[in-house]
Amino acid sequence: MRSIRPLLAATGLVAALTLTATACGPEEDAAADKPSATGAAEKDPAAGLPGDLGDALEKHGVDPEKWKDGEWKNWDKDGWLRKAEDFVNPVIDGLWKPERMAAADEPAKTMAAGDLSAGQDVSDPEPAPVRAKPEKTPYHRYAAPVGKVFFDSPKGSMVCSGTVVKDPENPGKSNLVWTAGHCVHAGAGGGWYRNIVFVPSYNDQGRNAAQLRTAQPQEVAPYGTYWADWAASSGEWISGGGPTGGAGAPYDYAVLHVKPENGTKSLEETVGNALPVSFDAPEIQQISGMGAWGYPAGPPYDGLLMHQCVDRPGRLSIAPGTPTMYRIGCTMTGGSSGGGWFVAGPDGKSMLVSNTSIGPVTSGWLAGPRLGEDARRTFATMSDKFAGQ
Repeated sequence: MRSIRPLLAATGLVAALTLTATACGPEEDAAADKPSATGAAEKDPAAGLPGDLGDALEKHGVDPEKWKDGEWKNWDKDGWLRKAEDFVNPVIDGLWKPERMAAADEPAKTMAAGDLSAGQDVSDPEPAPVRAKPEKTPYHRYAAPVGKVFFDSPKGSMVCSGTVVKDPENPGKSNLVWTAGHCVHAGAGGGWYRNIVFVPSYNDQGRNAAQLRTAQPQEVAPYGTYWADWAASSGEWISGGGPTGGAGAPYDYAVLHVKPENGTKSLEETVGNALPVSFDAPEIQQISGMGAWGYPAGPPYDGLLMHQCVDRPGRLSIAPGTPTMYRIGCTMTGGSSGGGWFVAGPDGKSMLVSNTSIGPVTSGWLAGPRLGEDARRTFATMSDKFAGQ
C-alpha cells in the first residue's frame, strides 16, 4: 500500500480543512439561533406545506396531506416525478430521527472490470488502494463543510455524503450543498428521490453504534437537519445515469438548495464555512494530490464515521466520446458517494473539484467527474434561482 504522507504535505488539504470552522461550535450556535415557531419556511394554511409545494404536488395529482401521511412511499412508475422542473420535497417534521438515519443504506455505484473495457485505451493504470483514514473529531472543527445526505428511494432509506459550498449570489450565507447526481435522481430508469435532507457534521464526536443508540439528537445532528427545497443535476445524468453509473457517470453531480427544518440561519453561517467550487477541470498532470471526504457505509464500514483518502489522481474513461473522470486509490465504499474531492487552490485553501461517483465491486479506488462548463451551468442555474434568498 502506498504511503499518503508525502501527498498530505504536498496538497495542504489537511491544514485547509482543519481551519474551516470559523463560526461558533454547534452547542453555541443552537443557543444563538433558536428554532422559529413555524420551522424552516412559511406554511401554506390550506395545504400545510411550505410555500407553493402543495400546488406543485397537486399539479401532479398528489394530495398534499396524503403525501405527508405516507403517500410519498408510492413509487408507481407513472407517478414518479422525473423532469428537472418536477422536483418536490416538502418538509415532514421529525421524519429523520436518529435511529432512521442510522438505519439508512448505501446506494453503491459499483462497476465490474467488464464495464470499463470500452474506455481502457485512454484510462491510466488502476491505482493501488489507499486505506481511508478516520477524520479527527469533533468533525465540525476539522471538516466543517462535510456531512451526510439522506433520502428515500424505492429500496428504502438511503445515505450519501455532501459538502457545503459557497454561493456567489449569497456571499457568506450559502445554502448550497454539492453531492452526486445518483444521490438525488435515479437517472434514466426513474425520477427524483424523496425526503432529501443534509446533516452537516453528522455524528460529530464519532460515536460507535452502541453509543449512538443512547445519544442525544444534538450529538447525531449537531447543526440540525436541512431539507432540500430544490435540486439540480445534469441533463446527462437524468437521461443516461444507470445502476452502475452508465453513460451518465462523467456527469454524476448535483446541487441542493437547503433550508433548516428548524430555524432561519443560513447553512454557511451555521456550520462556519463553505468551500468554493472550481469548474476549470484541471488536467491530471497539474494535480499533485487530491483528497476525498465522506461517510462510507458499505462493508467493512457502517456509515457512522467520516473518513478521508488522499492520492495522486489518474484518468478513467468509461465509454468513447464521454469525458474522462478522475480516479484515485481509496478504500471507501458506498455511502461516500457524493462526498467532495478537494485540491489546494492558488491561495493554499481547499476547493471542490469533483465528488465520489463510482467504484469497483471490491473497492480499492473511487472515480469522480471532472467539473467543466456543464457543471458550471448547473451550479449557476441553482445559484441564480435563489439569488438574495
